[in-house]
Amino acid sequence: MTRRAENDVDATAVRRASRVVGLQITIASGALVIAAIGVAFFFVLDQLRPAELAEKPRPGEHKIYIDTTEAMVAFVVVGVLAVAVAGLASLIITRRAVEPLGRALRMQRTFVQDASHELRTPLAVLDARLQILQRALAADDPSSPIVAELRTDTRALIDIVNDLLLAAEPVQDAPAGPTRVLSSVGRAVDAMRVLAEPHGILVQVDSDTEQDPQVAMPAASLQRCITALVDNAIAHSPDGSTITVAVRVQGRTVLLTVTDQGGGIQGIDPRRIFDRFARAPRTATGDAGVASRSASSTRPSFGIGLALVRDLAARAGGSVDVAATGDDGTVLRLSLPSLPIRSGS
Repeated sequence: MTRRAENDVDATAVRRASRVVGLQITIASGALVIAAIGVAFFFVLDQLRPAELAEKPRPGEHKIYIDTTEAMVAFVVVGVLAVAVAGLASLIITRRAVEPLGRALRMQRTFVQDASHELRTPLAVLDARLQILQRALAADDPSSPIVAELRTDTRALIDIVNDLLLAAEPVQDAPAGPTRVLSSVGRAVDAMRVLAEPHGILVQVDSDTEQDPQVAMPAASLQRCITALVDNAIAHSPDGSTITVAVRVQGRTVLLTVTDQGGGIQGIDPRRIFDRFARAPRTATGDAGVASRSASSTRPSFGIGLALVRDLAARAGGSVDVAATGDDGTVLRLSLPSLPIRSGS
Protein backbone atom coordinates (compact mmCIF):
# COMPACT_ATOMS: atom_id res chain seq x y z
CA MET A 1 0.00 0.00 0.00
CA THR A 2 2.86 2.39 0.77
CA ARG A 3 4.52 1.71 -2.56
CA ARG A 4 1.23 2.28 -4.34
CA ALA A 5 0.71 5.60 -2.58
CA GLU A 6 4.22 6.72 -3.40
CA ASN A 7 3.69 5.99 -7.08
CA ASP A 8 0.16 7.38 -7.31
CA VAL A 9 0.42 10.09 -9.95
CA ASP A 10 -2.75 11.77 -8.72
CA ALA A 11 -1.53 11.97 -5.12
CA THR A 12 1.82 13.27 -6.35
CA ALA A 13 0.13 15.94 -8.45
CA VAL A 14 -2.03 17.04 -5.52
CA ARG A 15 0.95 17.25 -3.17
CA ARG A 16 2.93 19.20 -5.75
CA ALA A 17 0.04 21.63 -6.25
CA SER A 18 -0.30 22.19 -2.50
CA ARG A 19 3.43 22.86 -2.18
CA VAL A 20 3.43 25.32 -5.08
CA VAL A 21 0.41 27.22 -3.76
CA GLY A 22 1.80 27.20 -0.22
CA LEU A 23 5.15 28.51 -1.45
CA GLN A 24 3.47 31.30 -3.39
CA ILE A 25 1.42 32.33 -0.37
CA THR A 26 4.54 32.20 1.80
CA ILE A 27 6.44 34.47 -0.58
CA ALA A 28 3.55 36.93 -0.76
CA SER A 29 3.12 36.92 3.02
CA GLY A 30 6.85 37.29 3.56
CA ALA A 31 6.99 40.26 1.22
CA LEU A 32 4.15 41.96 3.10
CA VAL A 33 5.76 41.25 6.48
CA ILE A 34 9.13 42.59 5.36
CA ALA A 35 7.50 45.69 3.89
CA ALA A 36 5.53 46.34 7.09
CA ILE A 37 8.58 45.85 9.33
CA GLY A 38 10.68 48.06 7.09
CA VAL A 39 8.12 50.87 7.26
CA ALA A 40 7.85 50.50 11.05
CA PHE A 41 11.64 50.48 11.50
CA PHE A 42 12.20 53.60 9.42
CA PHE A 43 9.34 55.32 11.22
CA VAL A 44 11.00 54.61 14.57
CA LEU A 45 14.33 55.89 13.27
CA ASP A 46 12.66 59.02 12.03
CA GLN A 47 11.20 59.65 15.49
CA LEU A 48 14.55 59.24 17.22
CA ARG A 49 16.25 62.63 17.57
CA PRO A 50 19.66 62.87 19.36
CA ALA A 51 18.75 66.32 20.74
CA GLU A 52 15.94 64.80 22.77
CA LEU A 53 18.42 62.77 24.82
CA ALA A 54 19.60 65.93 26.64
CA GLU A 55 16.10 67.18 27.31
CA LYS A 56 14.59 66.54 30.67
CA PRO A 57 11.13 64.97 30.67
CA ARG A 58 8.31 67.37 31.36
CA PRO A 59 6.10 66.80 34.40
CA GLY A 60 3.99 63.71 33.76
CA GLU A 61 5.91 62.87 30.56
CA HIS A 62 7.72 59.56 30.13
CA LYS A 63 10.31 58.85 27.44
CA ILE A 64 11.72 55.55 26.24
CA TYR A 65 15.05 55.50 24.51
CA ILE A 66 15.69 52.72 21.97
CA ASP A 67 19.05 51.48 20.77
CA THR A 68 18.97 51.32 16.97
CA THR A 69 21.05 48.11 16.81
CA GLU A 70 18.81 46.33 19.28
CA ALA A 71 15.76 47.62 17.43
CA MET A 72 17.10 46.27 14.14
CA VAL A 73 17.75 42.85 15.68
CA ALA A 74 14.29 42.78 17.23
CA PHE A 75 12.61 43.70 13.95
CA VAL A 76 14.59 41.03 12.05
CA VAL A 77 13.70 38.34 14.59
CA VAL A 78 10.04 39.30 14.50
CA GLY A 79 10.09 39.32 10.71
CA VAL A 80 11.69 35.87 10.45
CA LEU A 81 9.20 34.43 12.92
CA ALA A 82 6.29 36.04 11.07
CA VAL A 83 7.44 34.65 7.72
CA ALA A 84 7.94 31.17 9.24
CA VAL A 85 4.50 31.18 10.83
CA ALA A 86 2.91 32.45 7.61
CA GLY A 87 4.67 29.75 5.59
CA LEU A 88 3.63 26.96 7.94
CA ALA A 89 0.05 28.20 8.07
CA SER A 90 -0.15 28.51 4.28
CA LEU A 91 1.14 24.96 3.77
CA ILE A 92 -1.41 23.56 6.22
CA ILE A 93 -4.27 25.57 4.73
CA THR A 94 -3.43 24.72 1.11
CA ARG A 95 -3.05 21.04 1.91
CA ARG A 96 -6.50 21.02 3.50
CA ALA A 97 -7.88 23.02 0.57
CA VAL A 98 -6.70 20.48 -2.04
CA GLU A 99 -7.87 17.43 -0.10
CA PRO A 100 -11.28 17.43 -1.89
CA LEU A 101 -9.43 17.48 -5.22
CA GLY A 102 -7.35 14.49 -4.13
CA ARG A 103 -10.48 12.60 -3.10
CA ALA A 104 -12.14 13.38 -6.43
CA LEU A 105 -9.12 12.11 -8.36
CA ARG A 106 -9.04 8.93 -6.27
CA MET A 107 -12.76 8.40 -6.92
CA GLN A 108 -12.18 8.77 -10.65
CA ARG A 109 -9.33 6.28 -10.58
CA THR A 110 -11.39 3.86 -8.48
CA PHE A 111 -14.25 4.13 -10.97
CA VAL A 112 -11.95 3.28 -13.88
CA GLN A 113 -10.51 0.36 -11.94
CA ASP A 114 -13.90 -1.02 -10.89
CA ALA A 115 -15.44 -0.57 -14.34
CA SER A 116 -12.48 -2.33 -15.94
CA HIS A 117 -12.76 -5.25 -13.55
CA GLU A 118 -16.48 -5.55 -14.29
CA LEU A 119 -15.84 -5.55 -18.05
CA ARG A 120 -13.12 -8.19 -18.03
CA THR A 121 -15.39 -11.15 -17.29
CA PRO A 122 -18.11 -10.53 -19.94
CA LEU A 123 -15.44 -9.76 -22.52
CA ALA A 124 -13.60 -12.98 -21.71
CA VAL A 125 -16.87 -14.92 -22.00
CA LEU A 126 -17.65 -13.22 -25.32
CA ASP A 127 -14.20 -14.06 -26.67
CA ALA A 128 -14.58 -17.69 -25.57
CA ARG A 129 -17.95 -18.02 -27.29
CA LEU A 130 -16.60 -16.49 -30.47
CA GLN A 131 -13.69 -18.91 -30.33
CA ILE A 132 -16.11 -21.85 -30.06
CA LEU A 133 -18.15 -20.46 -32.96
CA GLN A 134 -15.01 -19.96 -35.04
CA ARG A 135 -13.93 -23.56 -34.50
CA ALA A 136 -17.39 -24.85 -35.39
CA LEU A 137 -17.47 -23.05 -38.74
CA ALA A 138 -16.14 -24.75 -41.82
CA ALA A 139 -13.10 -23.26 -43.50
CA ASP A 140 -15.13 -22.27 -46.57
CA ASP A 141 -18.00 -20.78 -44.55
CA PRO A 142 -18.64 -17.18 -45.70
CA SER A 143 -19.12 -16.12 -42.07
CA SER A 144 -15.60 -17.18 -41.04
CA PRO A 145 -13.89 -13.88 -41.95
CA ILE A 146 -16.52 -11.89 -40.04
CA VAL A 147 -16.20 -14.08 -36.96
CA ALA A 148 -12.41 -13.75 -37.15
CA GLU A 149 -12.76 -9.96 -37.26
CA LEU A 150 -15.14 -10.07 -34.30
CA ARG A 151 -12.56 -12.05 -32.32
CA THR A 152 -9.90 -9.51 -33.25
CA ASP A 153 -12.14 -6.67 -32.07
CA THR A 154 -12.94 -8.53 -28.84
CA ARG A 155 -9.27 -9.08 -28.08
CA ALA A 156 -8.67 -5.38 -28.77
CA LEU A 157 -11.37 -4.53 -26.20
CA ILE A 158 -9.72 -6.87 -23.70
CA ASP A 159 -6.40 -5.11 -24.29
CA ILE A 160 -8.06 -1.74 -23.72
CA VAL A 161 -9.56 -2.94 -20.45
CA ASN A 162 -6.17 -4.25 -19.36
CA ASP A 163 -4.61 -0.90 -20.19
CA LEU A 164 -7.31 0.86 -18.16
CA LEU A 165 -6.39 -1.34 -15.22
CA LEU A 166 -2.74 -0.42 -15.68
CA ALA A 167 -3.65 3.26 -15.76
CA ALA A 168 -5.75 2.87 -12.61
CA GLU A 169 -2.83 1.24 -10.80
CA PRO A 170 0.13 3.49 -11.69
CA VAL A 171 2.84 1.33 -10.12
CA GLN A 172 6.08 1.26 -12.03
CA ASP A 173 6.53 -2.04 -13.84
CA ALA A 174 9.69 -3.66 -15.11
CA PRO A 175 10.93 -2.10 -18.37
CA ALA A 176 9.14 -3.58 -21.38
CA GLY A 177 11.02 -5.28 -24.16
CA PRO A 178 11.72 -3.48 -27.45
CA THR A 179 8.67 -2.83 -29.60
CA ARG A 180 8.87 -1.82 -33.25
CA VAL A 181 7.04 1.44 -33.77
CA LEU A 182 6.11 1.24 -37.46
CA SER A 183 4.66 -2.24 -37.05
CA SER A 184 2.38 -1.13 -34.20
CA VAL A 185 1.44 2.06 -36.04
CA GLY A 186 0.55 0.05 -39.12
CA ARG A 187 -1.72 -2.31 -37.19
CA ALA A 188 -3.47 0.56 -35.41
CA VAL A 189 -4.02 2.52 -38.64
CA ASP A 190 -5.32 -0.54 -40.49
CA ALA A 191 -7.83 -1.17 -37.71
CA MET A 192 -9.02 2.46 -37.61
CA ARG A 193 -9.52 2.68 -41.39
CA VAL A 194 -12.74 0.70 -40.88
CA LEU A 195 -14.17 3.72 -39.04
CA ALA A 196 -12.64 6.32 -41.37
CA GLU A 197 -13.56 4.92 -44.80
CA PRO A 198 -17.37 5.31 -44.47
CA HIS A 199 -16.80 9.07 -44.10
CA GLY A 200 -14.27 9.30 -46.92
CA ILE A 201 -11.47 10.05 -44.46
CA LEU A 202 -8.01 8.93 -45.56
CA VAL A 203 -5.67 7.73 -42.79
CA GLN A 204 -2.07 7.60 -43.99
CA VAL A 205 1.31 6.86 -42.43
CA ASP A 206 4.30 9.10 -43.08
CA SER A 207 7.79 8.00 -42.03
CA ASP A 208 11.22 9.18 -43.11
CA THR A 209 13.15 6.58 -41.12
CA GLU A 210 14.94 3.83 -42.99
CA GLN A 211 14.83 1.47 -40.00
CA ASP A 212 11.86 0.67 -37.82
CA PRO A 213 12.58 2.50 -34.51
CA GLN A 214 12.06 0.69 -31.22
CA VAL A 215 10.67 1.85 -27.88
CA ALA A 216 10.42 0.33 -24.39
CA MET A 217 6.63 -0.01 -24.41
CA PRO A 218 4.52 -3.15 -24.81
CA ALA A 219 3.24 -3.53 -28.36
CA ALA A 220 -0.39 -3.67 -27.18
CA SER A 221 0.04 -0.43 -25.20
CA LEU A 222 1.69 1.38 -28.11
CA GLN A 223 -1.06 0.23 -30.44
CA ARG A 224 -3.67 1.43 -27.93
CA CYS A 225 -2.00 4.86 -27.84
CA ILE A 226 -2.02 5.21 -31.62
CA THR A 227 -5.57 3.88 -31.80
CA ALA A 228 -6.80 6.44 -29.25
CA LEU A 229 -5.06 9.34 -31.02
CA VAL A 230 -6.35 8.32 -34.46
CA ASP A 231 -9.84 7.67 -33.08
CA ASN A 232 -9.87 11.18 -31.62
CA ALA A 233 -8.76 12.59 -34.98
CA ILE A 234 -11.48 10.68 -36.87
CA ALA A 235 -14.17 11.89 -34.49
CA HIS A 236 -13.19 15.52 -35.13
CA SER A 237 -12.38 15.42 -38.85
CA PRO A 238 -14.72 16.52 -41.66
CA ASP A 239 -15.75 14.08 -44.38
CA GLY A 240 -13.22 13.65 -47.17
CA SER A 241 -10.29 14.96 -45.11
CA THR A 242 -6.92 13.36 -44.42
CA ILE A 243 -5.36 12.19 -41.17
CA THR A 244 -1.60 11.76 -41.15
CA VAL A 245 0.27 9.61 -38.65
CA ALA A 246 3.92 10.65 -38.86
CA VAL A 247 6.89 8.85 -37.31
CA ARG A 248 10.12 10.76 -36.79
CA VAL A 249 13.31 10.08 -34.85
CA GLN A 250 15.05 13.04 -33.21
CA GLY A 251 18.16 12.00 -31.36
CA ARG A 252 17.09 9.50 -28.73
CA THR A 253 13.39 10.30 -29.01
CA VAL A 254 10.72 8.81 -31.26
CA LEU A 255 8.05 11.36 -32.19
CA LEU A 256 4.66 10.14 -33.33
CA THR A 257 2.30 12.88 -34.48
CA VAL A 258 -1.35 12.54 -35.52
CA THR A 259 -2.53 15.45 -37.66
CA ASP A 260 -6.16 16.05 -38.60
CA GLN A 261 -7.90 18.71 -40.67
CA GLY A 262 -10.69 19.51 -38.23
CA GLY A 263 -11.64 22.83 -36.70
CA GLY A 264 -9.21 22.68 -33.79
CA ILE A 265 -9.73 22.38 -30.05
CA GLN A 266 -12.42 24.74 -28.78
CA GLY A 267 -14.14 25.34 -25.46
CA ILE A 268 -11.39 23.75 -23.37
CA ASP A 269 -7.75 24.43 -22.60
CA PRO A 270 -5.72 22.21 -24.99
CA ARG A 271 -3.53 21.17 -22.05
CA ARG A 272 -6.59 19.68 -20.31
CA ILE A 273 -7.71 17.29 -23.04
CA PHE A 274 -5.44 14.61 -21.54
CA ASP A 275 -7.03 14.93 -18.10
CA ARG A 276 -9.22 12.05 -17.05
CA PHE A 277 -12.93 12.68 -17.83
CA ALA A 278 -12.17 16.12 -19.28
CA ARG A 279 -14.93 17.13 -21.69
CA ALA A 280 -15.50 20.41 -23.48
CA PRO A 281 -18.96 22.02 -23.25
CA ARG A 282 -21.29 21.23 -26.10
CA THR A 283 -21.64 23.93 -28.74
CA ALA A 284 -24.84 24.92 -30.48
CA THR A 285 -24.17 22.30 -33.17
CA GLY A 286 -23.81 19.57 -30.57
CA ASP A 287 -20.08 19.16 -30.97
CA ALA A 288 -17.96 18.74 -27.88
CA GLY A 289 -15.89 21.87 -28.28
CA VAL A 290 -14.43 20.93 -31.67
CA ALA A 291 -15.43 21.16 -35.29
CA SER A 292 -16.45 17.65 -36.32
CA ARG A 293 -18.61 16.04 -39.00
CA SER A 294 -21.99 16.36 -37.29
CA ALA A 295 -23.63 15.83 -33.96
CA SER A 296 -25.17 12.58 -35.13
CA SER A 297 -21.93 11.09 -36.42
CA THR A 298 -19.73 12.03 -33.47
CA ARG A 299 -19.18 9.07 -31.18
CA PRO A 300 -19.65 9.78 -27.47
CA SER A 301 -16.46 10.45 -25.57
CA PHE A 302 -15.99 10.27 -21.82
CA GLY A 303 -12.45 11.61 -21.61
CA ILE A 304 -10.73 8.27 -20.94
CA GLY A 305 -8.91 7.51 -24.22
CA LEU A 306 -6.51 10.46 -24.25
CA ALA A 307 -5.98 10.21 -20.49
CA LEU A 308 -4.97 6.59 -21.01
CA VAL A 309 -2.45 7.69 -23.65
CA ARG A 310 -0.92 10.13 -21.15
CA ASP A 311 -0.63 7.48 -18.43
CA LEU A 312 0.86 4.86 -20.76
CA ALA A 313 3.31 7.39 -22.20
CA ALA A 314 4.41 8.47 -18.71
CA ARG A 315 4.86 4.84 -17.72
CA ALA A 316 7.25 4.39 -20.66
CA GLY A 317 9.20 7.56 -19.79
CA GLY A 318 7.56 9.65 -22.51
CA SER A 319 4.88 12.29 -22.86
CA VAL A 320 1.96 13.40 -25.02
CA ASP A 321 0.90 16.95 -25.79
CA VAL A 322 -0.87 19.21 -28.26
CA ALA A 323 1.80 20.32 -30.70
CA ALA A 324 -0.52 22.67 -32.60
CA THR A 325 -4.22 23.44 -32.94
CA GLY A 326 -6.18 25.93 -34.97
CA ASP A 327 -8.86 26.36 -37.62
CA ASP A 328 -6.85 24.21 -40.03
CA GLY A 329 -6.51 21.22 -37.71
CA THR A 330 -4.86 19.76 -34.63
CA VAL A 331 -1.56 17.97 -34.15
CA LEU A 332 -1.20 15.60 -31.19
CA ARG A 333 2.37 14.52 -30.45
CA LEU A 334 3.47 11.36 -28.63
CA SER A 335 7.14 11.36 -27.53
CA LEU A 336 8.84 8.16 -26.42
CA PRO A 337 12.48 7.35 -25.63
CA SER A 338 13.98 5.28 -28.41
CA LEU A 339 15.98 2.09 -27.94
CA PRO A 340 19.12 1.29 -29.91
CA ILE A 341 18.39 -0.91 -32.90
CA ARG A 342 20.52 -4.01 -32.77
CA SER A 343 21.62 -5.70 -35.92
CA GLY A 344 19.51 -8.73 -36.70
CA SER A 345 16.68 -7.72 -34.33
